[in-house]
Amino acid sequence: MFESNQTEQSVSSSLLYHAFGLRGYHYDRTKYQGNDVIFCIRPAARRLRCSQCGSRHVICRGKSEARAIRTVPVGSKGTLLSLEIPRVECQECGTVRQVELGFADLRRTYARAFERYALGLSRFMTISDTAKHLKVSWDTVKDIQARFLAARYSRPKLHGIRYLGIDEICVGHGYRYLTVVLDMTRGAIVFVGNGKGAKALEPFWRRLKFSRAKIEAVAMDMSAAYVDAVTGNLPGVPIIFDRFHVVKLFNEKLTALRRQLQREASDADKEVLKGTRWLVLKNPEKLEDRRNERDRLEKALRLNRPLAAAYYLKEHLRTKLWAQRDRSEAGILLDDWIGQARALEQSVMNTLASTLEAHREGILAWYDHHITNGPLEGMNNKVKTMQRQAYGFRDIDLAFCFCSVGGPRTLDASRPRAATAATVCPPASASVRRRPPTIQSDEQPLSRP
Repeated sequence: MFESNQTEQSVSSSLLYHAFGLRGYHYDRTKYQGNDVIFCIRPAARRLRCSQCGSRHVICRGKSEARAIRTVPVGSKGTLLSLEIPRVECQECGTVRQVELGFADLRRTYARAFERYALGLSRFMTISDTAKHLKVSWDTVKDIQARFLAARYSRPKLHGIRYLGIDEICVGHGYRYLTVVLDMTRGAIVFVGNGKGAKALEPFWRRLKFSRAKIEAVAMDMSAAYVDAVTGNLPGVPIIFDRFHVVKLFNEKLTALRRQLQREASDADKEVLKGTRWLVLKNPEKLEDRRNERDRLEKALRLNRPLAAAYYLKEHLRTKLWAQRDRSEAGILLDDWIGQARALEQSVMNTLASTLEAHREGILAWYDHHITNGPLEGMNNKVKTMQRQAYGFRDIDLAFCFCSVGGPRTLDASRPRAATAATVCPPASASVRRRPPTIQSDEQPLSRP
């Protein structure tokens, strides 16, 4: 009987080592509670160390209450490791503290092996499905993802940045915005701030000043808040209002003009203008003949001369302004275009002409620095796709993380640390403090590649 118990303990201790990667623990017994299998273990006294200085010269001063730590499941059963954590007095530094575990982080109810398993499932499953499969709460899986992303992608280097792109994206319901900063050279998001406007960028300016990066140009939209923030923190750095935002602004004004003209048109003309919104905004080379789009557009333009004039002005600006040989020729063309827009004597076009005239230097600065916010707009589309796939973000901190690194594909603990990391600001629930493990283990912290 005694030999049988010894054999059982030896086999179970080997199972702890080979199956769960635990070294320096002894097996006591196994309990079954509901759908969980509980392994009762205890740390080997010879492997205890001081959690403050790492010394082995310690004296045991009692134990804590039994603590259950969830690890990788066995089959369809959840698996828990139950142990009493020793409290030791260090003979070198004099502190009295609990020893730290080598297979789980401080104040966590799950092991690192369980974290990696949950992260692997999260690459292919939703948070709800992963939590249901592992028999844990939604918040537990969310916390695992947020901590991993913050540990691996939290502090990108800003020293070598030359060109920046700034834009905002909308996440969740109620018009909740995030401000995104992109390194235009590497195509990496380097900062995500909560909200939009100058205040959201304040943490980034502090880090950028400390890094002593030499910024040569910044691409953005025509937001007055962002313009003031850049001019106040990067004096003398050119601001570029790129082609995408200029054409986007024109399309918005053209849509407003079409609606105004449709309201003023006769019943017969309203039928012709009906359904032409996207035809007016669409590039001519992308009109589809099989849908008779070109004929419908030409018919609508023939019936409404103000709309036709605005449409051809849009195409002239889109195709010619950024195709000139140098900045001076582009300036002449832009000034001539502004004059033609005002000659239409339409309030919408007058407003657009005044806006472009006020931002003339930023529009023409593209000829000095050929950068555009196109990559950042593409990243925004990816974030919106993730948002639709997730049916919205329940947690704003997790939205920060996913917007920074590009989605669940990055939840792979086996991949090396990416060079294009992003700052998540401020993911309070994802802060991680690391200490050297007291009890030796084959487990590695998630912050290491």
